[in-house]
Amino acid sequence: MSSPAPFQDTMSDQYVHWFRNSAPYINAHRGKTFVLLFGGEAVNHENFRNIVHDIALLHSLGIKLVLVHGARPQIDENLVEYGLSTPYHNGLRVTTREALRCVMDAVGAIRLEIEALLSMGLANSPMFGAKIDAVSGNFITAKPYGVRDGVDFGLTGEVRSVDTDVINKNLANHHIVIIGPTGYSTTGEVFNLRAEDVAVNVATALQANKLICLGEREGILGDDDERLLREMIPNEVDQYLRNRDIDSELLRHMNAARDACREGVKRVHIISYARDGAMLQELFTRDGSGTLITHDPYEEIRTAEIEDVGGLIEMLEPLEEQGILVRRSRRKLENEISHFAVVERDGMIIGCAALYPLPTSPGEVPAGEIACVAIHPNYRKSSRGSELMAFLENRAMSKGLRQLFVLTTRTALWFQEQGFKPSTVDALPKQRLSLYNFQRNSLVFSKTL
Repeated sequence: MSSPAPFQDTMSDQYVHWFRNSAPYINAHRGKTFVLLFGGEAVNHENFRNIVHDIALLHSLGIKLVLVHGARPQIDENLVEYGLSTPYHNGLRVTTREALRCVMDAVGAIRLEIEALLSMGLANSPMFGAKIDAVSGNFITAKPYGVRDGVDFGLTGEVRSVDTDVINKNLANHHIVIIGPTGYSTTGEVFNLRAEDVAVNVATALQANKLICLGEREGILGDDDERLLREMIPNEVDQYLRNRDIDSELLRHMNAARDACREGVKRVHIISYARDGAMLQELFTRDGSGTLITHDPYEEIRTAEIEDVGGLIEMLEPLEEQGILVRRSRRKLENEISHFAVVERDGMIIGCAALYPLPTSPGEVPAGEIACVAIHPNYRKSSRGSELMAFLENRAMSKGLRQLFVLTTRTALWFQEQGFKPSTVDALPKQRLSLYNFQRNSLVFSKTL
């Protein structure tokens, strides 16, 4: 018998390696509750069948799943068919009584389609032997959205309550729960809801371990609109939304992610429904495939704001007086505040560091300089300095920087422990070299990202 081709061995080895490395994630996710949010666009996409296969796989691994779907394009199609139109105000549809039938038809059709796909079980298919029971029902009690900015939203509503007892009973019985963007009032009326609001309310009411938002884009992109931001916190989402003009779907997902985190959902993932296997890669590999947004902790590392200048001065002054750091005036700190990151613990700044992108000449590697690294004396025997460095390294990569420099007089060993290697003054980019203070005679270290 001839031996298999080398590439077959390589592929088998990669599969075994991946499968073994996924074991910790399989163990961590088993028994947890995940809420999956996806719009009607995802249902229409050619990759949706693969997404259903991945949902079945998650279910088989013991993960409790709640699927929350939208129906915007399907509702729009129904409205066109019936010759109706509904205006939008602040991104929310105004639902008339005539249009409600289009909403109900679209939501019902999507639910049936999802149930049908979850019922697949042909031999030699990913769904063979899955035996999935999917359930839906009147789990959401709603109330009218009312009149906002002088606009009567009609039968558009918002979530009033979530029947967590019934949902949890179905999850405990190994059912997948499907929830559409509709809710019901105590008077028997049906309301059209925003799917993102339903998902956030369901995830927070269930105290879900994860909310996974499936959108068209891979995740949230950095300053250059090319590099994916792997991890954010709600405060960074706020800052991002203030400075960006982004498409409505991503805006809705980012708002949902931020709100869910602040309401107690520990992890929210924004990934692509168009990329085959994106959800499995995000959940079962170290690097993931999209953007992870984690809840605001009691202690957090975040981008500095102008209100932090006073805390920075208190942190830096003692080190400046000892000659460890170069002195910076309040005005200079205010002008450069966007370069700083801080460690905040219960409202107190206990650490800081700055990242300055360096001007480079043609042919030079894009580089940045780490400066003003300081940790409060009470917290120096911890990993906060290393975590602060990791935060700035991630920021540097999102800006497209490929090399970091640091100039130090007394903390050379610590920077070496962070992966920096001894370098020379001549290795600095030419424009930074021209500003080097030979009297201070700082040691130069560098790190390739």
